[in-house]
Order: sequence, then structure tokens, then C-alpha cells
Amino acid sequence: MDTYFAPAERASEEELKDEITTVTENAVIEELLRCINGLLAVLDEHRQVIALNDSFLREIGIDDPEGVLGLRLGEVLGCTHCEEEPNGCGTTKYCSSCGAAISIATTLAGNKSAERICALTANRGDAVVNLSLLVKASPLMLGGKRFLLLFLQDVTREELRAALERTFFHDISNMLTGLLGVSQLLATDQNSPKLVEVIQQSALRLYKEIEIQKCLFKNDITDFRTTRDEVTAGQLLNELENVFRKHTVSADKSLVLPESLPALSIRTDISLALRVMCNMVSNALEATEVDGTVKVWFERDGNSLVFSVWNDMTIPENIRYRIFQRSFTTKEGPGRGIGTYSMQLIGEKLLGGKVGFSSSDTEGTTFRFVMPSMPNERHHPLQ
Repeated sequence: MDTYFAPAERASEEELKDEITTVTENAVIEELLRCINGLLAVLDEHRQVIALNDSFLREIGIDDPEGVLGLRLGEVLGCTHCEEEPNGCGTTKYCSSCGAAISIATTLAGNKSAERICALTANRGDAVVNLSLLVKASPLMLGGKRFLLLFLQDVTREELRAALERTFFHDISNMLTGLLGVSQLLATDQNSPKLVEVIQQSALRLYKEIEIQKCLFKNDITDFRTTRDEVTAGQLLNELENVFRKHTVSADKSLVLPESLPALSIRTDISLALRVMCNMVSNALEATEVDGTVKVWFERDGNSLVFSVWNDMTIPENIRYRIFQRSFTTKEGPGRGIGTYSMQLIGEKLLGGKVGFSSSDTEGTTFRFVMPSMPNERHHPLQ
């Protein structure tokens, strides 16, 4: 198979030289490359880079453009997926959900401007970075041939800020709603230590949520200090019931809870574990149609506790590859693409577990969170 998305064919060496000459000898293009401060590239119909401005070269850390002319955009930017297929950028299984690839392909197909957000995971020396780029492609005719003007704007901080604000206020609102409901019950029942315990737990969750959001915003999760408490599946299930009993996302949908639970205690940070689990359940409920069903259950796997959430919806194949990528989303509007990313970040980097999923037309979608038993430590800083 030559490609999963865009055509694999590239210009011949002679064609490429002619295209570069056509572009570089054009006074208008020369002035655009000189004057525009943002990232600007000129592409041919094979999606190969013919020219770059100085800002683009500085962004990728290259002094001499000769080394990147003829490459495709993802190859120039260091996209981690470019080398997964022999024909490079635009041809991998990730490319059909890439904002840059879609904007370029749309412009080539319709001969009109197109703009998308590209969630890029790129190699930068020894590091791997997550970037959000606003990519706009516009057609341009020169010397009887069609080229593309490609404008790129780094909106990583803006997208991250919007995403964290959205999730922060969403999660805080959920916690405060539960806290308010229990406090109202407490006002009518002064002899219920159980309600007092629930309020204390909710307050602790609220405190930890603020701390984790601070770390996420700084993009340094290693600052967060986890705690290790002994917890059972029954305790976790009880907490979930408290959250979703009257949650708006549960309206007109059925949340089926397990009738039996594995007899296993693990040591984990219950607040962080519940954050991952609640996101899994919320996502499943949001994706489920009215009168639909979401099922949750617990299983034992050796010394690990496995939490699973199922619904009958299917995640499209091209979306599955990017489900945990930061800033990637299929939803409209800013501030998306942090929920599943943070699930994996917290579940794996902080709790040492494993977050994954499976999805098919026949089996629906199941997300799993494997929570391993931890050492007997009350305070365990992330190493």
C-alpha cells in the first residue's frame, strides 16, 4: 500500500529544481518571504517544500534551507510519524486525522483556502514535544503551475490554556455540585457521620484537582506529589456512584454498575485514580445516545485492579491512533483535547498504571485502567 491518505508521488529532481527557480525568482514571493514574521512556506502540488522564510528556518533550527527543500511539511517539522511509512509525510495512518495534511489536501482538491489546527508531536533534538499549529493553505498560480502558500502559527500555549480552563472549570463544577448536594443533606441530618466523611473526601478531591491543574498548566507533571492509601474496588465504586448518581451527563442514559467485585486491596492515590476513572465514565456517557447504556466493572489481574468502561459506540479507525495525543480533538471550538491526554498522563506517569482501549463495530468501545498495587508508602514523590 503506497499511502493511507494523500498521494505518495513526489516531483522528480529536475521538476523540483524548476519549481524552486520559479518561486525564488518571483518578486512577490520574495517580498512575502522577507516581510512576513510568522511561519511561511511555499509547497508544490506534491506537497513538497519549495521555499521557507527566515522565521520558519529559525523555528526548526536550520540555517541553510537547502537541506529541507523537497521535503514535506511533517518531515521539515520533525513529526514523529513521518518515518512510519516509506513514502513519508501525508501517507501514514495518522495523516488522515492531521490538521495540516487535511488543510493541504483540501486546498489541492478544491483550489481554495483551508485552515485547520494541527496537533503535532515532533522530535526536537533528544526531546519529543507536543505542539498546536494553526495551519492555513492557500492556492497560488505561478508560471502556469499551481503552488500553495502555507501560513503556520504556533498556538500551543493558547490551546493548552483554553483546554485546561475548560477541564478545570468542568471538573471543579462537578466536584462542587457533589459537595453542595451532600452538604444540603447534612443540614437536615446532624447525626450522619457518613455524610461528614463524604464531604471530607470531596474537599480533598477538590484540593488535589487544583494542584494537578497547576502542574498540567506548567506542563510539568513531575511537580505533583502522590499519596498511597489502601483502597478496594468497593470504595472506588462507592465514590463513582456518589459522583454520577445525579450527574447531568447521566441524564436519560443508563449507567450499569457491577454486581460483584474482586477481593483485592491496592495502594494508590485514590483522588488521582478517581479522576482517571471519572473521565473514562464521563467520556463514555457523553458519547452514548439518549436511552443508551454504559457499563463499568472491575477485574483482578494478578496484583493489579483493572477498571473498565464500555459503551456501544465505535471510535473511527483514523481517530484511534491519536486518542491520547495532547490537543487532538474531533470537537469544534478551542479548549479541547486534554481529557484523554490527562487520563493517560495521570494513570501512567503518576500512578504507574496503564490506560488503553479497544474499539470495533461489533464490540463497541472499552477503555481500561490497570491500577497496580503500590509499595507500602504513605508519601511517594514521583521519581
